Amino acid sequence: MDQDHANNLNKLSQTQRLADVDSMNESTKQTTWRVSSRRTIQLDRPLCIGILNITPDSFFDGGELSTQSKAVDRAKLMIDAGADGLDIGGESTRPGAERVDEQEQIKRVVPVVESVRSAGINVLISVDTTRAAVARAAIDAGADVINDVSAGSEDAEILELAAQRDCGLILMHRTTLPEHDQYSDQYMDGQRPIADSVVERVLLELTLRRDSAVSFGVNIGNIVLDPGLGFGKDVDQNIALMCQTGQILKLGHPVMSALSRKSFVGRLSLGRDSAPSERLWGTIGLSVMHLQLGARIFRVHDVAAHREALDASWKLVDEL
Repeated sequence: MDQDHANNLNKLSQTQRLADVDSMNESTKQTTWRVSSRRTIQLDRPLCIGILNITPDSFFDGGELSTQSKAVDRAKLMIDAGADGLDIGGESTRPGAERVDEQEQIKRVVPVVESVRSAGINVLISVDTTRAAVARAAIDAGADVINDVSAGSEDAEILELAAQRDCGLILMHRTTLPEHDQYSDQYMDGQRPIADSVVERVLLELTLRRDSAVSFGVNIGNIVLDPGLGFGKDVDQNIALMCQTGQILKLGHPVMSALSRKSFVGRLSLGRDSAPSERLWGTIGLSVMHLQLGARIFRVHDVAAHREALDASWKLVDEL
């Protein structure tokens, strides 16, 4: 964290920050997501975004989509299974992952975006990157949304780009770079990765990153917030963030749930270290709970299972 950011955090209280955005929250509803001047996504049901990792080292499906044709085939399967959108990334953000330069990310991502569009797939496409050059190339190729796990802190130009292109913007909370992170079920006792008051800290930092985006000219209705489950947080802190989803919603934006097959899911569902392949049912259970707690956008590996579970759950949630 840079010194100016740290100083800002020290000066601000949760109460003060929430009060500062009250006027914006009055006109912001969580029932829509504006991804351009021509397109607004209705959040009157759970939104499923299928993950397309064009990477050799992602924690669950790295290396599976090694060609454009495989990626397009997977995209078609996800759409047939009920995906509302696709999230395409060319750099793994798993703990310990090595960084990938901009040109390599572009080389991986852009041909897939172009091929998906050429195949007549018109669903929402987000590009998972922290680099403005990659986001720009993907948008030029047909992407609608920038999904930045650094919330614009790694490359501020990405916020300016989001404003210029009037595209959707997902801002995620994280505390450290992937190469310095570890899996959320591997933090040792007494070595909590961030302050114990995890909810307050995440609220403050997401507010600061959101305010920074707005200061660059990003339309407030284009912004989605992601609490960064599994990123620099231990198991208990991930639970706390999920339980306090309502507090994040008070910032005035839809909340993305991106817990699919993460290590803390296995710790909760199986009570032990586990492989990503063992975490499907735990993922489904937690996703259903996150829906009930207020999340509306779900970034998932397993579209068919989520579509069925979330749609069935929505029948009840919508009545509550």
